Order: sequence, then C-alpha cells, then structure tokens
Amino acid sequence: MRAGFVVSKAVGTAVTRNLVKRRLRHLMRERLSALPAGSLVVVRALPGAGTAGHDELTRDLDTALRRLLGGAVHGKAEEKAER
Repeated sequence: MRAGFVVSKAVGTAVTRNLVKRRLRHLMRERLSALPAGSLVVVRALPGAGTAGHDELTRDLDTALRRLLGGAVHGKAEEKAER
C-alpha cells in the first residue's frame, strides 16, 4: 500500500506546504491498514488545508477515505471515537 500527496502553492508558502504534507503523511500512516493490499492512494490538499488544524485535517481525511472505501476506515482516530 502506498500513498502520495499533492500540495500545490495555493495551500501556502513552502513551510506551510511541508507542514501539511507531514501532517497528512502522519495521518495516512495510521490508516494504511484499512486499505486493500496493493492500493495506491493520492491525497490532494485543497487550499484550506494550510490553515486547517490537526483535528480538521483528520476529520476531512477520514471522510474522504470513508467515501473511497464505502464506510470502512479503522485508524487510531476511529477507534478512539468508537470508545
């Protein structure tokens, strides 16, 4: 399973773009196990990602993965929400 990230200049300065990529990479690492074997996923950060907090990025990524997988996302954040 592999994930790639597209973070354009519309997101912000180089520092902001790299911060967004690091946050998304961290969040995806926890969710890769929910993807089918051999999956390739590309995550595109929209301009609002530069000002979004960690919780908002988490929620948006989980929503996107849920839509992609038909409702099955089992990351650490999801496990905490279920408790």
